[in-house]
Amino acid sequence: MVSKSVFSFIFSVVFAFTFCQTEQKEVLIIGTMHTVPKIVKNSYKPMLRRAEKYNPDAIYVESPRGDDSLSWDYLKDGWSKSYKAFYYLSDSIQKTFNPNPEKFNRTLKKSFVDMSESDLDYLITTFAYRTDNANYEFYTYIKKYGVQGSKKPTRHEDGDLTFKLALSQNIKLLTSMDDQQTNGLFHEAWKKCSIEGRTNGNNQINTKLNKKSYNSSILPAIFRGLGKHTNKRKSLEMLHEMSSFEYAKVETPGCIDGNKYWDERNMRMAKNIAEQVIESDGKRHIVIVGASHVIGLEEELKSKYPNLTVKLAND
Repeated sequence: MVSKSVFSFIFSVVFAFTFCQTEQKEVLIIGTMHTVPKIVKNSYKPMLRRAEKYNPDAIYVESPRGDDSLSWDYLKDGWSKSYKAFYYLSDSIQKTFNPNPEKFNRTLKKSFVDMSESDLDYLITTFAYRTDNANYEFYTYIKKYGVQGSKKPTRHEDGDLTFKLALSQNIKLLTSMDDQQTNGLFHEAWKKCSIEGRTNGNNQINTKLNKKSYNSSILPAIFRGLGKHTNKRKSLEMLHEMSSFEYAKVETPGCIDGNKYWDERNMRMAKNIAEQVIESDGKRHIVIVGASHVIGLEEELKSKYPNLTVKLAND
């Protein structure tokens, strides 16, 4: 019979080992500009080189998880036409498609170059069945452009950064981490805050911040440094201030609600990231997300998950 002291020693060793393993895991957050104008169409090239140099084991993207029924319940009639169309495509496929997990796993084990068109079609259909928008878009991209990716800039983070990074790193599955459960309420609060700000000076403050943010990005954009500029802490903090309504000197119901829903979304996104990072076998995890979210995610991850090492792109 094992004594209590021996049992306690074994438990402490196992706990310490687990702690060290978790502590070694790293999260690098890269803030994106989503879609960039044609005049700066190559803005994602330097960001891709930075991401490839990091050599991530996993890529986390700003897309709703397939099992997040609350987010999809909103998105099926929400702000995004693309998400809306995908939801109803997924719904229709679930009524007719019979998934084959063995075939799916067998196909996914193939190298990208060995995947036939029928293989890609099967994976695309399966991802749609699972309401996995991120990987549905990823493999649709591969089918359209091949394993080298688009030769011309798509001007979007997916085609110019995320998908090319996954292909170069041989990462077969993107990891979704977004949460849009209260995004409808956030947009309502945003509109309300804007109406309230017409007479109390809040809108003027926001306009000045927008102008300052835009003007500071002109020169970096001309010299293909828009991505690096966007990921400077000063730029990220300004974007966070505008998106979270922290700029509002006069507190009003709309601005208070907007701040609340913004912070709560970042909290849930951080939770989605951290839980999946901790459960994974990889050590280096890269998060590709709209730049306005970076500061909020950094704060949440550092405060709630101190065993994870959190870095920003310009660190």
